[in-house]
Amino acid sequence: MQTVHHELVRPPQEKIDALRALLLPEYSPSCLVADAGPRIGAIGGLQSVKREHRAIGPALTIDLPEDGLVDILPVLPTAKPGDIIVLACHGNTRMAMWGGLMATLSQMAGIAGAVVDGAIRDVDELRDLDFPIWYRATMPRRCPPAAPPDADGPVQVNVPVRIGGEIVEPGDIVVAEENGVGVVPPQLTDEVIAATQQLLAKESSIRDQINDGATLAELLAQFGHL
Repeated sequence: MQTVHHELVRPPQEKIDALRALLLPEYSPSCLVADAGPRIGAIGGLQSVKREHRAIGPALTIDLPEDGLVDILPVLPTAKPGDIIVLACHGNTRMAMWGGLMATLSQMAGIAGAVVDGAIRDVDELRDLDFPIWYRATMPRRCPPAAPPDADGPVQVNVPVRIGGEIVEPGDIVVAEENGVGVVPPQLTDEVIAATQQLLAKESSIRDQINDGATLAELLAQFGHL
């Protein structure tokens, strides 16, 4: 398989900034975007190094075959500040795809975080570095080095990837926190923002009525679904 590096088309920065301003101060940002409509992706079953980690940014996607895991370090120079690396290992946890040195280099490059559908290592160092990463498992063994970029190899960069049954397109806006990962197609950003604002207003009203003693029957009669 020939290594392929496609150029990442990132969404407008103002769209990302608008999502960050709306979602980061709220509880459960990934849940909010997942509730914004059926066309919004959602990935569960991942864990984070720190519960408080949150990240929102465009997905720089990397696809590796399950039986061809290699070091993705050569991909880092293609990232820009604010990107989130989304690495599809198809659940292979036999080798670690991320560690302390990778996180240090990523921080130096301004990368906002990583989503790894596989294993990582150096969790204690990652915790001290405060680098946001979501992953399947830990594994002490590291992966082998990658072939040079112009040689045959399994690394596919900025192609659609599948994680947890969800397709992530390069440039999709990733919303990651301890509940999971929301995936927002850039063209739906305004729709997601409007739906989230409505949802936040509804939830605020429901909480106020609960605190005022409203019963479940009364809430269901008014809102239909909580």
